Amino acid sequence: MPGLAIDAPSAVAEEATLAALLRCCVREVAGPRGLVWPAPPYVLLRVAGVLLRARTHGGAALRFDGAPERLDGGAWRPLTTGELIGLAETDLRETTGHNAEFAGQVAASRDAMAAILSARAGRMPPADPWLASEQALVFGHPFHPSPKARGGDGWLRYAPETHAEFPLRLLGVREDVVAADGDVSALDALGDAPAGFRVLPAHPWQLELLRPALGAELVDLGPGPVARPTSSVRTVYVPAAEVCLKFSLDVRITNCVRKNAWYELAGAVDLTARLEPIFEKVAGVHPGTRWLPEPGYRTAALGTRLHEGLGVIVRRSPWSVCGPGVTPVLAAALTLDAPAGEPFAWWSAYVTVVALPVLELYFTHGVVLECHLQNVLVGLDPAGMPARAVFRDLEGVKLVAGRHDLGGLHPDVAGALTHDAERGWARVVYCLLVNHLTEIAATLAGPDDELLRELWRIARGLLSRQADALGRPPWLLDLLAGAPLPAKANLGVRWARAADRTAGYVPIGNPLA
Repeated sequence: MPGLAIDAPSAVAEEATLAALLRCCVREVAGPRGLVWPAPPYVLLRVAGVLLRARTHGGAALRFDGAPERLDGGAWRPLTTGELIGLAETDLRETTGHNAEFAGQVAASRDAMAAILSARAGRMPPADPWLASEQALVFGHPFHPSPKARGGDGWLRYAPETHAEFPLRLLGVREDVVAADGDVSALDALGDAPAGFRVLPAHPWQLELLRPALGAELVDLGPGPVARPTSSVRTVYVPAAEVCLKFSLDVRITNCVRKNAWYELAGAVDLTARLEPIFEKVAGVHPGTRWLPEPGYRTAALGTRLHEGLGVIVRRSPWSVCGPGVTPVLAAALTLDAPAGEPFAWWSAYVTVVALPVLELYFTHGVVLECHLQNVLVGLDPAGMPARAVFRDLEGVKLVAGRHDLGGLHPDVAGALTHDAERGWARVVYCLLVNHLTEIAATLAGPDDELLRELWRIARGLLSRQADALGRPPWLLDLLAGAPLPAKANLGVRWARAADRTAGYVPIGNPLA
């Protein structure tokens, strides 16, 4: 996280936790009530009647310089995480009830950061630059009150941020209880199963959680090939097979229990077939566009818990789609350090390869990409310039209702694959502009506000030309005219203890205006 001091793990974790919670309070607590005021170089806000301030840069990304403060007895004093938790709880209780778990979740996330920093010390990142970028996100989502909250025991040995690696566990599933669809040949290549059984890889952490439920239909075949966890924790890369595997984990990571629901297993394969010709067309217009298909899944048809808990989705690796001389890097990792080189040319290339195909997919093809920082890989050419955008994770991809024939699908599968047009557009705008481009622009500009304004002027020009090419759709014109942006309410959904899919939005200023 930019701006953090080099210090003991606990101090760095405290600083990161305070910064993330303060951003949430600006965006979701004080902002909607009109209680945030710019006072350069500070931003001022009032939470539970107490005036707070912090030096900021980066526009809506809210990068902090130095320690946030509170006004106490006429003097500014350093603000602590405990104090801010108490203030946020007081404000939130008045409008949305009580949550006795909230303070503990924030503290657990802070402790997880400290544990990650300690475990990471002295360990070398992977030689693979893509994997190194996947394992670089020590502090997580900058606008989440508990970005590193993780349930369950023993999570540290499977954490991507610690540069973990571990062997998969291979199970043999009796053929009469195998449930599968699509191309799962990559799974058969992981090991040998006895006659009458098929290979099913398992995440060892998940297997520990499910082992009491396993029966005679499954046999333990022992350790399999080594896997390296990616940023989502439950999706791993298997270098020996050059494939990514997305597992279920029956533990809460940030907002959600990360499990492959049965309809998501089926939906991944159906979406892969539907998206292949669409992405081919989009790549014809925007040549840098790539995606990671999810061609198959396999699990055990032994009741819902095991069907979902043991389900594994096959996903292509980014190296297989980037091409020679292009290095995939997780977009979120690009927010940690500004790239070398001329910022305007780099930014123009970035917006061109990342943003323009997202708009093409929505308006021309009725496809909603969840193009946030952890779902996009950027392919850098030998000079470090953005040349590819690789979109991944079909769980977040939706089809605009009424634009696609879903007649042959189970209603639950079809329902999980669709958004209405307005909800889909809000998701695109949040992921692309608020979560993604805002953070990249803030990293490029650093504390230079004039440079930041020029970056957004360039982005506006590129998006305006794209609007012309798309027939000037009204929603995109509204965006270019300065309509407020929808920012996901992570604090609100965590306070409400609700499912992530129910999260609402709060309006924030539009830097394109």
